Amino acid sequence: MKLIPSGTQSASVKADAGRLADFVLFTQRSCILNLSKELTRGNLSYPQFFLLTYLSSEEYLTMTDIASKMGHSTAAATGLVDRIERLGYVERVHASDDRRKIMVRITSKGVEFVSHMRKEIATDLAGILSSMDEEAAETVKRTKLAIASRLSGNSPN
Repeated sequence: MKLIPSGTQSASVKADAGRLADFVLFTQRSCILNLSKELTRGNLSYPQFFLLTYLSSEEYLTMTDIASKMGHSTAAATGLVDRIERLGYVERVHASDDRRKIMVRITSKGVEFVSHMRKEIATDLAGILSSMDEEAAETVKRTKLAIASRLSGNSPN
């Protein structure tokens, strides 16, 4: 799949982008409603859940890393970690080379929660995708391929 440089986007790319924007807005609305219910059960806010998802794909994050990823100050990141640590979703550990350096890692309880939420979101998305018309499904397929290409470094941009 050839990606078109952003300055020369064709009408079909713009149409696909419009359809994809509609899809994202619709799925976001659908998923967020379910996500809200599940987060309430887990006593988590959205920022706390987003932090858990970051941690689920990393061995650990420092407070500075967390502050940067979350767009918070280090003090605010510390408060965020405090709450989810009390819930048992993360733990703090000291770096072996510098005990002053605090690293945060997800616990098995946190991994289970993120996995459960991912399954819930996947179920919601499967329902949405199964009811799509052919044109919308093709737009999603092309977008998936373009994103995969960009992530693998095959993009000309």
